[in-house]
Amino acid sequence: MSRTGGPQREQSSIKHLAHLKKLLPYIWRYRWIFAVCIFALFVQQASFSAMPLFMKVAIDSLTDDLPGANLALPAIGILVMVVLQFVIYAPARRALRRISISTTYDLRKRFFHSVQYQGPSFFNRYQTGDLMSRSGMDVNMVRMLVSFGWISIMRFILSIIVNITLMFSILSASLSFWVLLPLPLVAYIGFITARGMYPYYRERQEAIAKVSSFTQENLNGIRIIQAMAQEDQEIKRFRDIAKNYIQKFYRAVRYQELMGALMSFVTYISPMIILGYGGYLVLQDVMTLGDFQAFSAYSMMVTMSVQQIGWSLSMFTSAAAGTERVFEIIEHEPEVSEDTNPEALPSEIRGELEFRNLNYRYPDAPVNAISNINIKVAAGETIAFLGRVGCGKSTILKAAVRMVNTPEGTVFLDGQDIHHYGIRQLREHIALVPQHPFLFSQTIRENVTYDDPTRDRMVVMEAVHAAGLEPAISDLTDGLETIVGERGITLSGGQKQRATLARGLIRKSEVLLLDDCFSSVDTETEERIIEGLRRMRQDRTTVLISHRVSTARHADRIFVIDNGHILESGTHEELIELGGYYADLEVVQRNQDQDDSRKQRLIAQLRESESESASRHRRADVEESANV
Repeated sequence: MSRTGGPQREQSSIKHLAHLKKLLPYIWRYRWIFAVCIFALFVQQASFSAMPLFMKVAIDSLTDDLPGANLALPAIGILVMVVLQFVIYAPARRALRRISISTTYDLRKRFFHSVQYQGPSFFNRYQTGDLMSRSGMDVNMVRMLVSFGWISIMRFILSIIVNITLMFSILSASLSFWVLLPLPLVAYIGFITARGMYPYYRERQEAIAKVSSFTQENLNGIRIIQAMAQEDQEIKRFRDIAKNYIQKFYRAVRYQELMGALMSFVTYISPMIILGYGGYLVLQDVMTLGDFQAFSAYSMMVTMSVQQIGWSLSMFTSAAAGTERVFEIIEHEPEVSEDTNPEALPSEIRGELEFRNLNYRYPDAPVNAISNINIKVAAGETIAFLGRVGCGKSTILKAAVRMVNTPEGTVFLDGQDIHHYGIRQLREHIALVPQHPFLFSQTIRENVTYDDPTRDRMVVMEAVHAAGLEPAISDLTDGLETIVGERGITLSGGQKQRATLARGLIRKSEVLLLDDCFSSVDTETEERIIEGLRRMRQDRTTVLISHRVSTARHADRIFVIDNGHILESGTHEELIELGGYYADLEVVQRNQDQDDSRKQRLIAQLRESESESASRHRRADVEESANV
C-alpha cells in the first residue's frame, strides 16, 4: 500500500471492504446456526419495539374517564417482552460467540499451516514478530467482527425495518417522513469517514507489528546487548518504535471520534423535529400524548441504531485491515511446491544422490548461488564440500531436500527426479542437519528424538555417543532429561551442535546431509564424532560440509566449491598432489593446528608447574607448623 497519499491511497481505501469477502467461506460452514441467530435477533428486536406501544396504551389510558384502569395489561406486556428478550438474546449471543471463536481457530490453523511450508525468501521478508502480530492481533480483529460486528449490523437493519414500519403504519406518516429525512445524510457521512479510516488502521497494525518484531529480536539477542552494554540504546530504540505506534493509534482514534461526533450532530436534528412538529400535532389533537411518547421512543431507537453503525463501520474497517494482513500470509504461495499427485517413493532406497547441471539463483539475487554442479554420489559413499563462506555449499544441500526451488531434472535420488516425489516423503529419507543448531525448550532427550519420541533409550544413547555428546550429558545432573531452555540457552555452542547432530543421526536415513556441524567443536571431539559417523553410517550415503581439512580428509571424495562452481575434486591425497586451493589450505590449517597444540602444551606445562609449586608451598607450611 502506498503511504504517499493521493489517488493510490484513495483507491486502496475504496476497495478495502472487499477483503472481508475472504471470510465468507469460514462463516458459511456455520450458516444454519447463523440463520437461527438472525431469526432470534429479529424476534428480540420485535419484542423490544413492542414496548413503546404498551407505553402508548398506558399513557393514553391515563387520559380516559377512568385513569389507570388499563395499566395492568401494558405492564404485563412489557414484562413478557423483557423476559422474551432475555430468553432469546442470551443463547443467540452465545452461539455467535462460538461461531467467532471457531472462525478464528480455522483462520489461525490455516495461517500456521501456510507458514510451515514457506521457504527462505518468505522468512527473509516477514519477521517473526510481524507474523506473531498477524496471527494474534489481526486475527483477533476478525473475531471481534464476527462476534460483535455482524450483530450490530443485523440489529441496525432489523431496527430500521421494524421501527420505521411501526412509525409509518401506526403512528404518523407525515412526522415519520420529516424525522427520518436527515438519516441518509448520517449514512453518507458514515460511509465516507469509514472509507477514509482504512489507511490509518492499516498503518496502526503495521506499527504494532514493528513493536512485536523489535521486542522478539531484542529478547533473542539479550546476551549480546548485555555483553556490549547497549541496554540504554535498545531502550531508546524501543521508545522510538513504541512512540510511532502511539502516533498511528491516536491518528486512527481521532478519525474515529471525528466520525462519531459528526454522526451524533446530524442525528440530533431528528429529536428537534419531533419536539417542534410532533408537539404541534399533539396541540392540534392529531396525535395523542401516547402517540408522541411512542414516536419519540421509536425515533430514539432509530437514531441510536444509526449512531451505532458508525462504531460498526469502524470495526469493519479495522477487521478489513486485519483480514488483508492475515490473508497476505495465508495466500502466499510457497517457494517450493509439489505435484498434486506425487509419486510414491520405492520401498527400498539405496541412497544414490546425483546433481545434473544444477543452477540456482536466490530471489532478487544478482548472480547464481551455484552454477553447473555435476556430482554423482554412489550409495554408501561419503563426500565432503569445502570452500569459502558464501560459496554455495549449503545451497547444494538445500537443493537435495527441496528447501530451495530448483529446476526439474537437476537433482535425482536413485536415478529418479526428486520433483516427482512428495516433499515430506523425500525428507523422511534425506535428513539435513543445518549449519545453525536449534533446540526446542524441552529436554535433551526430547530434542534428540524430536521426530519419534517413542524411541528406546539404547537407540538414543547410540546416537548421543556417536555425536560426541555423551561426556557433556554425564556432567549434567539430570542427564538426558535436562531441560535446555529456550533455543538451548543452557548449552554451549558445541553442545548444541552435537545435540542437533544426534537428532540427525538417530533417524538413520538413507542420505544424511551435514551442513558444517563441527565448526564449534575442538579437534579431539571432532575425531570422536568422525569415528561415530563411520560406525553409524556404514553403507549409508553421507554428504558433509566443512571448513576444516581435518574433517574433509575422511571423506571418500572431496569437492572444493568456489563462487558456486566446482573448483577441485578428488580424494584427500589427489588434492594434495594437485597443489591447488585445497593443498594450500591444508598447509595453513596444519601450521595453525601445530601452533594450537604448542600453545596447549605450554598451558599444560604451566599448570603443572603451578601445581608443583603449590604442592611445595603446602609441604613447607606443614613442616613449619610441625616445627612450631
